[in-house]
Amino acid sequence: MNDLSRQATRLEAIGGRYDPWLLGAALALACLGVVMVGSASIAIGENLGVGPFHYLVRHVLFVGVGAVLAVVAMRTELKTVEKYNQLLLLGCFVLLLMPWLPGLGVSVNGARRWINFGISRFQVVEAVKVIYIVWLASYLVRFRDEVNATWAAMLKPLGVAVLLVGMLLAQPDFGSATLLLAITAGMLVLGGVNLPRMSLPIVIGLPALAAIAIIEPYRMRRITSFLDPWADQLGSGYQLSNALMAVGRGEWFGVGLGASVQKLNYLPEAHTDFIFSVIAEELGFLGVCLVIGLYALLVGRALYLGNQCVEMRRHFAGYIAFGVALWIGMQSFVSIGVNLGMLPTKGLTLPLVSSGGSSVMMTCVAIGLLLRVSYELDRAERQRAVRQETAPATGASAVAAPAPAAAPASRPARKPQPAAPARAPQPVAATTNVHGAAVGLRGRGTSRVEPTFGGFS
Repeated sequence: MNDLSRQATRLEAIGGRYDPWLLGAALALACLGVVMVGSASIAIGENLGVGPFHYLVRHVLFVGVGAVLAVVAMRTELKTVEKYNQLLLLGCFVLLLMPWLPGLGVSVNGARRWINFGISRFQVVEAVKVIYIVWLASYLVRFRDEVNATWAAMLKPLGVAVLLVGMLLAQPDFGSATLLLAITAGMLVLGGVNLPRMSLPIVIGLPALAAIAIIEPYRMRRITSFLDPWADQLGSGYQLSNALMAVGRGEWFGVGLGASVQKLNYLPEAHTDFIFSVIAEELGFLGVCLVIGLYALLVGRALYLGNQCVEMRRHFAGYIAFGVALWIGMQSFVSIGVNLGMLPTKGLTLPLVSSGGSSVMMTCVAIGLLLRVSYELDRAERQRAVRQETAPATGASAVAAPAPAAAPASRPARKPQPAAPARAPQPVAATTNVHGAAVGLRGRGTSRVEPTFGGFS
C-alpha cells in the first residue's frame, strides 16, 4: 500500500505543458492584429474626430482583457467546466434574450445584437459561440453511444441549434446563425453520428437557409453584388469593389506597412470586416500567405489535439478542440473569402486580427480552452508513461521474491492440495425498461461504443 500511495502521489505531482505550436500561432495572429488595426484605423479615427490611435488603444485594451480571460481558462480544469453543462445551455438562451431588454439592449442600424455596459458594448453571440461549443461537447460525451444509434439523440442538439438560430435571425444575424449550424453539424459528424441519418436534416436545412437569404431584400442585394460588384460599383458593390482594388494593389510584396490608399475612407470597415484587404494591400501576396498559413497551423493543430484526446478516451477535451477548430476555421474562411470576392459580403470578423472587443475577448477564451486541452493531454500522456515504467518493475520484484525455506527433514511433507476449479464467467445482468422490454446492462469490463467520426455503420 505504501508503494501504491507513493505512486499515486507521484502521478498527481506530474504536470503538463501547453502546446507551443498552438500558442505561437495564436500570439502571432494577435500581434499581427495589433499592428494592422493600428495601420487601418488611423484615417477612420481622424475622420470621426476621436484621434488617430483611438481604435488601436481600444483594441490593445480588449486584447489585454482577453489575455486575462485566456489565462483563467488555461488554469481551469475541464472537469470543473463539464459540471455546469446544463447551466451553460441556459446561459446561451439568456444571453440572446438580453439585447431585447429595455435599457440594456442596443440597436444599431436596425439590428439588436449588443448589450451596453456603459464603457463598451458587447455582442452576445460571441459568448454564445464559446458556451454552446462547451455544452455540445458535454452532450456528445454523455450520449456518444446513442448519437450514432438513435434519431432522438441526434435531433436534440439540432433542435437546440434551430432555436438559437431563430433567436439570431430575429436580431437579425444571418452570418452567425449559419456559422452556429455549421459548427453543430461538424461536431456531430466528428462525434460519431451516422452520416446517412445526418443527411436528411442537411437536405431539409440547406433549402430553408437559402430561402431565408433570398426573402430579405438586403441579403439578395449582397448576393447579386457578389456575382458582379462592378455592375453597381458605387452602390451595392461598393464594399467588394474597393476590397478587390486593395487586394490588386498589393501584388507580390505589398505597397508597404501604413501605405494603403483604400483605407483612407474608401474601403468601409477597413479595421474590422475588411482588414484582410488592407493586409493584402500593404503586405502583398506574401502577407496573405502568412496569415492563411497561421490560421491553417492553428486549426490543424487544434484538430490534431482533438483526435489525440479522443484516442486517449478524453472525449470532452477532444470535442471542445474540434468545436473551437471548426469555429475559427470556418469564420476565418468566410472572412477571407468575403475580402477576396469568393463569398457574398457578410459581417464576420477575422478572429484575433480584426478590431472588435467582443470577438477578440471571446476568441481569446477559446484559445485558452484549447491550450488547457493541450495541457491536460500532455499531462495524461506523461502519467501513462510513468505507469508503464513502474508496472514492469512491480512485476519483476514479485518474481524475484525469495522462495520460502525448505521444510526440516523431521517434518513430513505436506500433501499437495488439488487446484481450485476455474470460475465460470458471470453472465451480464439484464433488466427491463418501463415498457417491459429486456435491456442488457453494460458489464464492468465492457467498453463503450467509440465515435466513428461519421461512419456509415
